Amino acid sequence: MRFDAVTQRHKRWLWSLVAVVMGLPGSAFARDLGSLRFSPCTLSSAASTNAVEAQCSTLSVPENRAQPNGRQVELAIAWVPAREEALPDPLFMLAGGPGQSARDSYPPLADAFNDSNKRRHIILLDQRGTGASNPLICKNAQGESAVMAEGSESPEAAAAFAESCRDELATRADLRYYTTSDAIQDLDAVRAAIAAEQVNLVGISYGTRVAQQYAARYPTHTRTVVLDSAVPNELILGSEHARNLEDSLDQQFARCAALAACVEAFGNPREQLASVLQQARTTPPLIRYRDAVSGEWRNERLSEDRLITLVRLFAYAPMVAAMLPLTLHDAANGQPESLMALSQLIGSQLSEQMMHGMQLSVMCAEDVHSLDARADDNDTLLGSALVAFLKAQCAIWPRGEMPADFHAPLHSDLPILVLAGEFDPVTPVRYGEQIVNGLGNGRLLVLRGQGHNVIPAGCMPKLMARFIDSADGKALDASCLDSLSYAAPFTGYFGWEP
Repeated sequence: MRFDAVTQRHKRWLWSLVAVVMGLPGSAFARDLGSLRFSPCTLSSAASTNAVEAQCSTLSVPENRAQPNGRQVELAIAWVPAREEALPDPLFMLAGGPGQSARDSYPPLADAFNDSNKRRHIILLDQRGTGASNPLICKNAQGESAVMAEGSESPEAAAAFAESCRDELATRADLRYYTTSDAIQDLDAVRAAIAAEQVNLVGISYGTRVAQQYAARYPTHTRTVVLDSAVPNELILGSEHARNLEDSLDQQFARCAALAACVEAFGNPREQLASVLQQARTTPPLIRYRDAVSGEWRNERLSEDRLITLVRLFAYAPMVAAMLPLTLHDAANGQPESLMALSQLIGSQLSEQMMHGMQLSVMCAEDVHSLDARADDNDTLLGSALVAFLKAQCAIWPRGEMPADFHAPLHSDLPILVLAGEFDPVTPVRYGEQIVNGLGNGRLLVLRGQGHNVIPAGCMPKLMARFIDSADGKALDASCLDSLSYAAPFTGYFGWEP
């Protein structure tokens, strides 16, 4: 850890302690940025042990800008101050999903922004409908946050869940006004409120759609853009998930095939996956396993949905996917407990992070009109289920408006750095290539052996900071990325072969 980072953290901790001891009100340590007053806060996430000291505030904006005096949305904002004298152009991190909170997503990534945070403020805006910005959370029958009703194995069940969610949320939100186009107007309102003439945007996954839309609508207020795991404007979200996952699994399973110890221990991971999937479809086994968080024993069935979700989320991070051959082999040979425990752990974390109502408001307005099942997806792990579920849900979800040129390719001369992971199961390298084709001042970096969200990998944090400082991606010396290595498949519970 850098000494200056430790010093600043200790200063903030010391002042907080003084406030408590002296009984001073929180406002005694409030700080102003532009017209907004911020108070000390701590950002944390269930996905990380990191805690980030920050300043928090809110900005009230109209839910429907055509009715400025109507219902307002309180936008939740966090400010991570620069450690040294700040430059005038802050950095906005734009979270993925759609449906994730920027403030909740930041702590696991904070180290990746350490270099960028040296002389730039970092601003974390919870996009409307996420985090603490009027979150559009859907609940299951047990009153727990969820992305889908438990046991929703048909489009009809998915639609019923969405209808219940819609009716619950309609009491406090007009669901037509939680789209990407609404969000970029919010982003610019926050930019103006903190008195920043220009901003640097770092979009991750769906956040790259937000970044591109903002750069297209507000080019004079955009200084640089980083697109990590990028979504082309032309892409219909969900249309290629099935095929992209298959391609990624083929690449990652090939790592096992190339390693003699992995082949000897597990054979063919594809065949093991097919065996476990067939059992989950026909006679889902009742499995007794220990909850990875609470330690309690559970008895549940390994359904097809849970298995597919697990494999898909494992594929996002090759370091985690390295466990797939081992866990699939065990499950196929009568020992599914570890696979079940991992499924429960990942599924519970996902449900807490994703605001499904906001996701529907985005995708039903911007994507579903062009979303159709593909015959060549029938032989894939995901198949066309996601498409059928989304179309069923959007049929009853209030639909917002989308600008006529919303899906036009981004054509820009702004400095834009595009990042892609070689094994990304949702936004493959070809998406980055597609985006860069329309950029006059863009550059694509492909990170070897990486999956989705690559900013933390290797020397990428330093490269990102250098790019933002220089606003020149083409001159960036990215040779340090050559040292990135592939994650070897686990050949036992103690890890991979030496």
